Amino acid sequence: MSSTEAPSYPVDARNRVKRRHDRGFYDHDTVHRLLDAAVLCHVAYVVDGLPYCTPTLFWREGTTLYWHGSSASRMLRNLSDGQPACLTVTHFDSLVLARCGFNHSADYRSVMAFGEARLITDAAEKRRALVMMVDRFFPDRTAGLRASTDQEIKATSVVAMEIERASAKIRARGVVDDDEDYELPIYAERLPVRTVIGAPEPCPRLMPGVQRPEKLGGYRDGRLLEDALAEAHAAAYGG
Repeated sequence: MSSTEAPSYPVDARNRVKRRHDRGFYDHDTVHRLLDAAVLCHVAYVVDGLPYCTPTLFWREGTTLYWHGSSASRMLRNLSDGQPACLTVTHFDSLVLARCGFNHSADYRSVMAFGEARLITDAAEKRRALVMMVDRFFPDRTAGLRASTDQEIKATSVVAMEIERASAKIRARGVVDDDEDYELPIYAERLPVRTVIGAPEPCPRLMPGVQRPEKLGGYRDGRLLEDALAEAHAAAYGG
C-alpha cells in the first residue's frame, strides 16, 4: 500500500463481497465508522462442531474489537485458546416498496469482521477493558461510579479480536425498478427507518439533588442513536 492510499483490510475469498461488488467497501474509514455508530453486534463461531450466534454489546479500539459476556458462558469458555469468529453489525435504514415483488428491498449499512477471538486473561488488561466497556459509550463515566468488586469482575468475561479481514456492504438506492415498470400505475415508496433516542427517564430512586451529568448531553431526546454513539467513541478515544 502506498503512502497515498487509504488504509484498507486485505481482501480474499472470506470477506470479498461476492454479490453486488459495487456495494462492498474494505477501507478502515468506512468499516470503523459503521462499527463505531453501533452498540449491538452478533458474534458467530463454531463450538463442538455446532454453529452459534450471540448478540452482545461491543466496542472498537483501533483494529481490535471487544465484547463481553458471562464467565459461565460455554461459548466464551471455548475461546480460551483462540477461535475463528465473525462479528457483524447492521444499520437498517429503510424498507423499499417497488413495482415488482422481486425489486422490493431495504437500504442498509453492514459490516462483517473476521479474526481470532480470545479471552482476556491478564487481570490488568481485563480491568481496563471493563472500564472502556462503559466509557466507550459514556466517556469518563467509570471514574464517578462505585468500583466493581472482584467478584463482579470475575463473573464477567471479556473477549478481544484483532480484525484480520473486514468488509462493509451498503445499499442506499431507495426505489429501483426496471425501466418499463416505471410506466405502471403502481404505488412505490421508500420508508425510512431510524433508531432515535427518547426522553431520558431518571431512576425514581435517585438521591435528592443528584442531577444528570452534562457529559450525557449527547444522548438527548430526538437525536439519532448512531450519531450519539459515534460522538461518544470519538470523545473516549480522542478521535
